[in-house]
Amino acid sequence: MHDVTTATAPFLVSDEDQPPAAPGEELDPLLLLASASAGRRATLDRAGIAHATLAADLDEAALLEAAGPLDPSDAVLLLAREKAHAVTRASEGGYVVLGCDSMLELDGELVGKPLTTERAVERWRSLRGARAVLHTGHWIVDDRDEEDGGTGATFGATASATVTFAQLDDEEIEAYVATGEPLGVAGAFTIDGLGGPFVTSVEGDPHAVVGLSLPLLRELLREIDVPLHVLWRADVTAG
Repeated sequence: MHDVTTATAPFLVSDEDQPPAAPGEELDPLLLLASASAGRRATLDRAGIAHATLAADLDEAALLEAAGPLDPSDAVLLLAREKAHAVTRASEGGYVVLGCDSMLELDGELVGKPLTTERAVERWRSLRGARAVLHTGHWIVDDRDEEDGGTGATFGATASATVTFAQLDDEEIEAYVATGEPLGVAGAFTIDGLGGPFVTSVEGDPHAVVGLSLPLLRELLREIDVPLHVLWRADVTAG
């Protein structure tokens, strides 16, 4: 398997005990995550899944505009697909590449990352006491060599979960936004961080709300005859 280091998107290894791979160094993980999301990496780490990451630099707004009107589940699937294909092109092959993208659907409209304090505050004033649907698109590109079992398949699916938010007051909203956490995450919230106390319930796969559905990943991998357990880290299978 080949090094995926590029000048614009550095290679990262999920295992905190391992340093980043040096240029030209052979890589062990089969799964290549097309994302720099800390939440997605942590989800895979907690599940014992060895993986490498390489973030895709895409103009997501332009891609959605060019695609025309899409259902929310199709919009996140489109972006997940484009991320997976971009990272596949940037690597030298040999991986199963996973692209993911998440957006929140509130009152029929898609809500992405607020990016600014003002937008985050406005977003949370709309979210408090409300129910919304978090959609996470997943796209697989099987870029393994044929002799290694590669199929060349490229396909995906979307996992969705309904989220109910607490009735926050303005002071709580301003304090949460001031932490900076909601600025760079889909829907301006997390359930695995500081925003956890502000989510009162999740209907559906809670992993999808973090940005990567483990049950759906298992199903997608089975389509290319890669059982999830073959991706477990050595420290998981050793004991």
